[in-house]
Amino acid sequence: MIADLTRAERQWAMMILGVLGIVGLAMAVAGRNDLLGIHGWIVLAAGLGGFVVFMRGKDAPEPSDDRLNEYYDAPTRLGIILTLLWGVVGMAAGLWVASLLAWPELTFDAAWASFGRLRPVHTSGVIFGFGGNALIATSFHVLQRTTRARLPDQISPWFVLLGYNLFCVIAASGYLMGLTQSKEYAEPEWYADIWLVVVWVVYFAIYMRTLARRKEPHIYVANWYYMAFILVVAILHIVNNLAVPVSFGSAKSYSLFSGVQDAMTQWWYGHNAVAFFLTAGFLGMMYYYLPKRAGRPIFSYRMSIISFWGITFMYMWAGSHHLHYTALPHWVQTLGMAFSVVLLVPSWASAGNALLTLNGAWHKVRDDAVLRFMALAAIFYGITTFEGSFMAIRAVNSLSHYTDWTIGHVHAGALGWVAMITFGSLYSIVPSMWKRPGLYSAKLVEVHFWLALSGTVVYVFAMWNSGVIQGLMWRTYTESGTLSYSFIDSLVAMHPYYIARAFGGLLFLLGALVALYNVVMTIRVPAPATDDVAIDIPVQPALQAGE
Repeated sequence: MIADLTRAERQWAMMILGVLGIVGLAMAVAGRNDLLGIHGWIVLAAGLGGFVVFMRGKDAPEPSDDRLNEYYDAPTRLGIILTLLWGVVGMAAGLWVASLLAWPELTFDAAWASFGRLRPVHTSGVIFGFGGNALIATSFHVLQRTTRARLPDQISPWFVLLGYNLFCVIAASGYLMGLTQSKEYAEPEWYADIWLVVVWVVYFAIYMRTLARRKEPHIYVANWYYMAFILVVAILHIVNNLAVPVSFGSAKSYSLFSGVQDAMTQWWYGHNAVAFFLTAGFLGMMYYYLPKRAGRPIFSYRMSIISFWGITFMYMWAGSHHLHYTALPHWVQTLGMAFSVVLLVPSWASAGNALLTLNGAWHKVRDDAVLRFMALAAIFYGITTFEGSFMAIRAVNSLSHYTDWTIGHVHAGALGWVAMITFGSLYSIVPSMWKRPGLYSAKLVEVHFWLALSGTVVYVFAMWNSGVIQGLMWRTYTESGTLSYSFIDSLVAMHPYYIARAFGGLLFLLGALVALYNVVMTIRVPAPATDDVAIDIPVQPALQAGE
């Protein structure tokens, strides 16, 4: 990494790391009697550690100008590894959390191992650690190939990747200590939120600067989705996390919103985090890697643009369907329900576009497990978007809300759509990123595929059954008008399904471990003496910005 940077870039890196270390020291001192201090020491260690590493390599020779003849893929390579590591960590936490519901004694009487602390480690680990790193890594890869231009510099991609992972570490460690804003998918406290905004602004700047330097006049649709993901997530994050800290020496803060306004803001954020983090970004991934792997042009470019604008506009209004039968005004609930139903059209446009792209290439899907991951992801995307629109209808929601049906729906999307398209995309680029002729083992990809599919099906069907039974038990009355079942009765009925859910999660985790092993072994295989990368180079001249 350091050898790739110019001396000027190394100086900038040391300056940034020095400032980071100073900020960490200030946090540690100001929060010496608060949990903020622990995070201060973590930030200080990150800043000082990086500064020392750069000091040791600051006098390394200037990199050759030949580097400008190739795309800058080093951040993507590290991002792939971080994606898989966070995936294993997040899924292992998920398995533990699922097991806690079946066997509550697995907390071992430790506060940090309670459900309330481990659960956000799981959700943030898989959404932000696994999913976020996958999006950053693949977006850098796709951006360069579709613009035929190199990234504008070599330091800002590292700042985004490593800075984002520092945010993930602060978030996860905070959850284990009991630090939380109690907002779904937005639990890190105020100082972590501010840091993420800084990282995200640099991320967006990289995208805009590269597009400004593009050698292709056309902006391919995958970049539309990636840019929507970056821009809208920034807006969502800033608005939902507006808060006032107790003091600059305290980790605790209080939201600017309260009551029903806070609930509406949270689920405007929560549902659009699903829309633009877990949907738009991964659709960008799908629109590049699936046609590329299938060797087929996208079925309809026009359909992909219609889907983009439909998703971008309609998703913004759908969040209130999370608040049916609450104090939220009835008309706002109805608005969210209506837009959620209409949202099925642009969602199925993308799912259908992906599957129709495979016309004439289904024999490849049969023989290529990597492409099968992507095809299955498109199928699950279609299933979960239909289910989401269906569950948003108030009458259906009266049965599904607060039950395990919602958990099953979320994981059909998370495991079947997000994870499947991620694994397929990573498998497709790992050999080229490390200049290997292929993956270490195609058979291990097959093993991973069937473990992932089996785990998803077991998990989702267990939660679908569990949720419907829960909903029916909670709304069953005796002839005298009293509830037929107590809440404890419903918990007893759920126990076998919770065991099945843990088993499904175990299968999926084993698949992630197989993927990590396969990628590590692919990297360790010696590169061939010659390789043909002539077609994967930027248009000349590939000068840095300002040169």
